[in-house]
Amino acid sequence: MRILITGAAGFVGSHLLRHLRSTYPDADLRGTLLNATHTLADPQAVGHVINLLNQDDVSALIRQLQPDWIFHLAASANVHKSFENPWATLENNLHAQLNVIQACAQSGLAPRILVVTSGEVYGVEQPVDYPTREDAPMRPANPYAVSKVAQDMLALQYFLSNKLPIIRARPFNHLGPGQAPGFVAPDIARQIAAIEAGAQKPVIHCGNLVTERDFTDVRDIVRAYTLLIERGSAGEAYNVASGRTHTIGELINTLRSLATVPIEIESNADFIRSSGVSKSWGDPERLRQATGWVPQIPLQQTLLDVLNDWRQRIAAPAPH
Repeated sequence: MRILITGAAGFVGSHLLRHLRSTYPDADLRGTLLNATHTLADPQAVGHVINLLNQDDVSALIRQLQPDWIFHLAASANVHKSFENPWATLENNLHAQLNVIQACAQSGLAPRILVVTSGEVYGVEQPVDYPTREDAPMRPANPYAVSKVAQDMLALQYFLSNKLPIIRARPFNHLGPGQAPGFVAPDIARQIAAIEAGAQKPVIHCGNLVTERDFTDVRDIVRAYTLLIERGSAGEAYNVASGRTHTIGELINTLRSLATVPIEIESNADFIRSSGVSKSWGDPERLRQATGWVPQIPLQQTLLDVLNDWRQRIAAPAPH
């Protein structure tokens, strides 16, 4: 079996590669890379440096590989940056997916494709909507969410018009070791690790503490993706979520409790990033019914792993 992962060197792609290797040890794992400086988490996997916005190159790669499964993860994923450059987010997220799907359709191939959109597609909710189910109306509150609505609908359209076996995953917030700065857990964990190393004063700078999010460990997320491509119904959309919410304040206090030194919390307006969504809470029942998936890793363990990851990064000598 040959499996292609777009965005394979990214945060989620790296965890997915490791999970697939352990689940399918004999699979031919392939991953797209944005440039040759990126590496894959699985040394046995084969990387393909490609610009997914180049239709000819994507078509040639799909014809060459003829994958059985495609996990389409590659995307711009930063809500804050989507406000700064909305067109770049829209173009990158929609155009890359369109090229992958069209390459399959035009080559006469019908691999099972998992398209990863986002719980952000639901956007601004009303209290009666919680927890959010897949049939909830889409009210995107930022350009990133708009790009994910477009990806979601494009995947549905090609299922309906071309009968391609495409499954849509709508993940809510996920976190874990290896996540880049720009998201709340790694941003706070990085500060704690720096404080423990004596490189920062014992104060955590943070933004809005009352925003609520549905957090799931990335290792549970990639397990859900694998189960969905195995057992999900083509054309269907599935929330990937824990079904629970935590405030940002809870997350920060949990990380602070794991620190080895006393730390104060200081709210700073410069750290407050408004996405227009004060609460995000997903209902994963459809996913559970289809695959039996339930999250296995407790949030405290996830946060400890994130903190230990940053402790290692801060302690590591800077590369020459």
